[in-house]
Amino acid sequence: MDGGRDEAVNAPTKRVHREQLADEVASHLRVGIMSGALRPGMFIRLDETAAELGVSITPVREALRTLRGEGMVRLEPHRGHVVSPLTRDDIADMFWLQATIASQLAKSVVERITDDEIDELERRAEALADAIDHRHPDDVIEAEYAFHRAFNRSSGRIKLAWFLHHAAQYLPPHIFAGDPNWGKATVANRRDLIAALRRRDTEEVARLTHRQFAGGAKLLTARLDELGLWS
Repeated sequence: MDGGRDEAVNAPTKRVHREQLADEVASHLRVGIMSGALRPGMFIRLDETAAELGVSITPVREALRTLRGEGMVRLEPHRGHVVSPLTRDDIADMFWLQATIASQLAKSVVERITDDEIDELERRAEALADAIDHRHPDDVIEAEYAFHRAFNRSSGRIKLAWFLHHAAQYLPPHIFAGDPNWGKATVANRRDLIAALRRRDTEEVARLTHRQFAGGAKLLTARLDELGLWS
């Protein structure tokens, strides 16, 4: 086959792979910023980040371009990318947005969810409780994601769920998954939520959904307080 055609055929695959790498690098850096591992004023070096993650400089550069658009980093001429300031209001705004979207989804879930779907949610809630009991953070993160995905899918509002998914990417999941108080509160919240769904109690489902995000905002703010992150 002609070499030029080979290159043309493979180009989309290479581009998709590069974009996926850039997304993964952006996610890694985003979590580092939101958890305080990368503090405001710190420079993010292309070569050091690429070496740490085992990727080339290109996806790191593209990830930083994405984070610039999000206001997470800024480019200082002739110096490089530096982490932007983060405030308590920023944390409050992020969780307010998620809680607002999630509460709307929750109301639709009550209207649309079937008994079989509630049973599936209950199984996922117990899988989450089991992961929390065994203190396996990666399993907790996976189980929590699976619960939210099933819950949001039951709403039938796929585009709104998409917005929530992208808003949630700013959360550092390991901070929550490793916190025993968050785990205890989350298990109780999920069980109360299942009970409210079985009663078709729209207001209670929305309230419990909103409460979970309010608790997350309090936890993350307190953790960043402990790190002395705020300028």
